Amino acid sequence: MKLDLYNLTNEKVGEVEVSDEVFAAEVRPYLFHEVVKMQLANRRRGTHKGKTRAEVRGGGKKPFKQKGTGRARQGTSRAPHMVGGGRAFARRNRDYSYSVNKKKCRAALCSALSMVVEAGKIKVVENFELAETKTKAVVTTLNVLSVDRALVVDCCEGEREYTTLNNENLRLSVRNLQNFKYLRPEGVNVYDVLHYGGVVVTRAGLERLEARLKG
Repeated sequence: MKLDLYNLTNEKVGEVEVSDEVFAAEVRPYLFHEVVKMQLANRRRGTHKGKTRAEVRGGGKKPFKQKGTGRARQGTSRAPHMVGGGRAFARRNRDYSYSVNKKKCRAALCSALSMVVEAGKIKVVENFELAETKTKAVVTTLNVLSVDRALVVDCCEGEREYTTLNNENLRLSVRNLQNFKYLRPEGVNVYDVLHYGGVVVTRAGLERLEARLKG
């Protein structure tokens, strides 16, 4: 299939050929659920921790004598049922991360990109070069492109083969915008595509993204 190619003044300057395998795949929402659930689980730090009766401070002395008070006998004031006591089943540090196989992750991302293309929410631009780091300039350009919420995908050639670098002026200009996020093609993922609902991608970024998902 072909996608329209624009310049930064929103004028159509040509077309780019893209793979149907990546940008016209079947949309499978159940894959979105599986992969997004994994992504969010992998972001959890799991540093929560409560204290058991063995870890709270105090409780070495019997709170009152065994007999004669009319109260139930107690051996420590740090038992779970006592005020100031430890938790019976305290939360522990844990790792929530798990993995979904690569083939399924690739299929989910292709489905998400295909859904964006089908909805007409993708904008391919020739390049996105900025003379300086300026958020206002990026906002003006995105308004001209008629984009109000999207991922901005671009990259520069790296020193080594098959590696890319950030377009620093673009990355720094976009980072404070609430409705936009800059990513290199290697970082494009299902959660962000669904969250932002649109994609602005340069020709170089599109080629890298397609090569990644076809490989």
